[in-house]
Amino acid sequence: MTAFAPDSLVLNRKLPLWYQVSQSLRASILGRTPDASLRLPTEEQLAAHYGVSVLTMRQALKELEEEGLISRHRRRGTFIEPGARRSTPRRLLGSIDAIVAQQSGERTTVLGHGSEPVPGELAEFFPGVPEVVAYRRLRSDGESGEPTNWAENAVLPELAATIDPADLERWPMTKVLRDVVGVRISRITDTVEARLADPETAGLLQVPLLSPILHYTGVTYDEDGRVVDVARIRYRGDRFSFTVTVEAH
Repeated sequence: MTAFAPDSLVLNRKLPLWYQVSQSLRASILGRTPDASLRLPTEEQLAAHYGVSVLTMRQALKELEEEGLISRHRRRGTFIEPGARRSTPRRLLGSIDAIVAQQSGERTTVLGHGSEPVPGELAEFFPGVPEVVAYRRLRSDGESGEPTNWAENAVLPELAATIDPADLERWPMTKVLRDVVGVRISRITDTVEARLADPETAGLLQVPLLSPILHYTGVTYDEDGRVVDVARIRYRGDRFSFTVTVEAH
């Protein structure tokens, strides 16, 4: 049986290596195709793939095992749990792969996309840009089909021209921009606030009007400091919480 092939990872030496590896592998697992193998490579093969020690790899796998994403069997190997899906709350230490993992693992439907004038509330992020390409997506639980969040992304037109909407049904926008379009992402600024569901959100998420939701705004910058994408995601308040851990070094 051919082993599952995880995505590549550029390590950030300012963050714990085991954490970055676990986040990257989690994103690969949750974003895998239906026909992908459930068998993971060996610890040694994974360590070589990510460029880390076997001990670091072992710690990363332990994290995923505790979350129920993988199971490890003596002499047989390590396998992805067939029903593996993201659990909440999410722990976020600031890597791009953590953002990707946070947004992976759900069934995604592209509701539509097209050019539109820059919304007034986003004008500060796109100075001198007359219009953006907006993508609207609904995410649902992979098992129950229950809607969990819906997202709007405002992307620069020259980048949107190379995006295949079908990729957004498999991967988060962050991964598509970085790994498919080739944008060199330097940072993402996240804001999460409590809001009340408007009529559109209430209808899409199947919650009562004015019920609590979590409103996430993610502003993605390239290495030149240019904003390339602004994501606005509305999460069902009864399904999500966010935990941010700040470590002193």
